[in-house]
Amino acid sequence: MGFILAIILCACFILLFWMVRQAFLNKVVKQELRFTDFPASFGKVSIFFISDIHRRIVSEKIISEVKDQVDMVVIGGDLTEKGVPMDRVKENIGRLRSLGPAYFVWGNNDYEVDFHELDVILFENGIKILDNTAVVFESEDGDKLSLLGVDDLSQNRDRIDLALMDAEKNSFKILACHYPKIMENIIPEYGISLVLSGHTHGGQIRVFGFGLYERGKIKKYNKTTLLISNGYGTTTIPLRLGAPAECHLLTIRKAETPV
Repeated sequence: MGFILAIILCACFILLFWMVRQAFLNKVVKQELRFTDFPASFGKVSIFFISDIHRRIVSEKIISEVKDQVDMVVIGGDLTEKGVPMDRVKENIGRLRSLGPAYFVWGNNDYEVDFHELDVILFENGIKILDNTAVVFESEDGDKLSLLGVDDLSQNRDRIDLALMDAEKNSFKILACHYPKIMENIIPEYGISLVLSGHTHGGQIRVFGFGLYERGKIKKYNKTTLLISNGYGTTTIPLRLGAPAECHLLTIRKAETPV
């Protein structure tokens, strides 16, 4: 009996160790996405996407790994949460901003803190907040790329219509939203090619492959590609199983036209 108990305790310890390890991984998922409507004059655009940082400190290892490979940084919400010191938030912002121009969309946990203070910190550190707004980039040939962002969907702050008004109509459109559920509000006529999202933590703890939410992935909805990230941090308990912590380096290019 004692031997069996020892085996069970040992198995539990190994499982716990593995869950902690998955929660604190510093994994950069590098993916190339090709679109037929992406303007060839841009060549390629590289986006570092990170969501759901929560209580973690962004590792210098990650910053070093993607340094000089990033055209823009997109922070997909839940940069912080209640109880996280603002000094830690400032440190994370500084590290991410060192990679290049950075853009932020609000997540539900960001509103747990003094969001007015967070707003000021983001502004002072050169982070552009995309709260139902957009930024437009232009290639040397005059082609346009619009990066749109919507505010927190759970509080009905999201106004995709306003973000679209701020974007260039005839442009390649990328939308950042904390919630993958935003897909329910997107129709093909919006011309949004790519959506970047997080929030679900990939289910965070998956038992025999099953979780409260689907694991992070890239999927297609009609003409729109959706990225759902497992996220970088955790909330409530610092454990993961079957949905390891991750962030992303996305390289976007024009798809080759079939001969």
